[in-house]
Amino acid sequence: MFKIIALVACLAVIVSAEYYLEEHHHHEDHHHSHPKYKFEYGVKDPHTGDHKSQWEHRDGDVVVGTYTLDEADGTHRIVSYNSDDHNGFQAHVQRVGHAHHPHGESYANIDQHH
Repeated sequence: MFKIIALVACLAVIVSAEYYLEEHHHHEDHHHSHPKYKFEYGVKDPHTGDHKSQWEHRDGDVVVGTYTLDEADGTHRIVSYNSDDHNGFQAHVQRVGHAHHPHGESYANIDQHH
């Protein structure tokens, strides 16, 4: 009986060690992986006026991208950004056009009585 218990205990230790080594090896592979991707999307809805887009590329620790959107005040915002392990995150924001009030009644002309 003692031999069977010892054999089961040894097998449990071997299975645990293999599981640990497999998980540890998998973690090292994940830790040293080189992330790389590209994506882009855009929305142009004439009914709602929702216009925006974005693209981004990543190669390792270097990320570069741009996003644009139409603001409620009529201007167009363009944000270009990049990030790396040497310079950190940097963004350049541009606003194109002139802000204007939407057509319609001014807030000053709205009746404030309840």
